[in-house]
Amino acid sequence: MSTIPKLTEKEEEVMTFFWQNGRLAIRDVVALYPEPQPHFNTVSTYVHILEKKGYLTREKVGNSLAYSPAIDIEDYRKSTMKGVIRRFFDNSYMKIVSSFIKDEDISVDELKELIKIVEKTKEKK
Repeated sequence: MSTIPKLTEKEEEVMTFFWQNGRLAIRDVVALYPEPQPHFNTVSTYVHILEKKGYLTREKVGNSLAYSPAIDIEDYRKSTMKGVIRRFFDNSYMKIVSSFIKDEDISVDELKELIKIVEKTKEKK
């Protein structure tokens, strides 16, 4: 997987609507926001940035444009997590899991489940 451009918090917020709903026009994105909804031009700016970064593709539908995700949410998650692990945990998965254990954010049962997942994954290879 090539490097996926980073998103700002607002860009990620807009992109989430596309990941959850698929193809949308800008007016559809605006309608998905709770009140007070952002201005159409604001959403349009973010959509165009996302298109420029390669996250969205554009197609003409009737007299308007619709946008669809070009990057899968799973690819984005993987890329984002790898960046966090590289920057904050010296590229060590052990350090990130240890951090969760120290902060008591992960239980013994969850750790056991993680071990099972790792073992199953290794068996498949």
